[in-house]
Amino acid sequence: MTEIIPIGTGSAVPVKERGFSCVALRRPELALLFDCGEGTQLRLLHSDVKLSRVGAILITHLHGDHFFGLMGLLATMSLLHRDTPITVVGPAGLRDLVQRMPGLLPEELTFEVDFNELEHGHGRIMVLDGKGWRISASPLDHGVPCYGYRYEEEDLVGTLDVERARQLGVRNPRDFGRLKAGETIDLEDGTVVEASAVMGPSTPGGVFSYVTDTRPCPAAVDLALDADILYHEATFADELADRAEATGHSTTVDAARIALEAGAKRLLLSHFSARYRRFDELVSEARSVFPNSEAAVELSRYQLQPEAETIESN
Repeated sequence: MTEIIPIGTGSAVPVKERGFSCVALRRPELALLFDCGEGTQLRLLHSDVKLSRVGAILITHLHGDHFFGLMGLLATMSLLHRDTPITVVGPAGLRDLVQRMPGLLPEELTFEVDFNELEHGHGRIMVLDGKGWRISASPLDHGVPCYGYRYEEEDLVGTLDVERARQLGVRNPRDFGRLKAGETIDLEDGTVVEASAVMGPSTPGGVFSYVTDTRPCPAAVDLALDADILYHEATFADELADRAEATGHSTTVDAARIALEAGAKRLLLSHFSARYRRFDELVSEARSVFPNSEAAVELSRYQLQPEAETIESN
């Protein structure tokens, strides 16, 4: 099952007990990193996310607490003789910044880096398309080009009722496979068997939305629509709403309102200002608007769809 693992939840100024912005999304076959703040590779050493499984890194914007760790991570991958390509998504200018660093030119690395640079525009655009999942991006409102990301999985196909199919006359093993693929079967005796007659209901695929840094905006709501987990910045408490607006950030209440308007199932708060050492009051503020809110805990593992895991295990 897909897991969300916060690697760093801090912002701007270092805090001893937390890292800078990074979240790992782990699937059975690969891991994806959202942002790569300074020190990310050190924080990853405390997790069970393997560098060799990281297939893509998606950067929101070119502020240091979100991408300064990228260069070191790529260099380490090369020192470990990585030979599989990696995709790096982010704002225009990211490629040039990375390749200005000693050792990170294409001919100096042991693997290929495929940069997908985004031009700041309007609306959601597709940026990655994997086997059974896809990721889109939308520009946010932060004062510099900044993107939020939406990860979506394909729906899980329902279970084939083999006994029901046999009762309807299906015998050929290839026909069972065609029914699972959603096809209609014409039997030799003229009987027509539709997939809907023998397939159980499908399960909607998981949705993870990563929204930081931004003022509240329509794009944030769009990215978070019906998300199983909305991972949203909450840099400031509500009493500092003016400060959040001035710096292009969101408060706890802003994040909760986005989650409520988008119909998200769960809200994980992150990107906390260094002024906060505890998050109890921040979480309480968010819960006053959106009850299923909590502070993201670094290195914890959150199932994207825990209810789907229960269904599958049964």
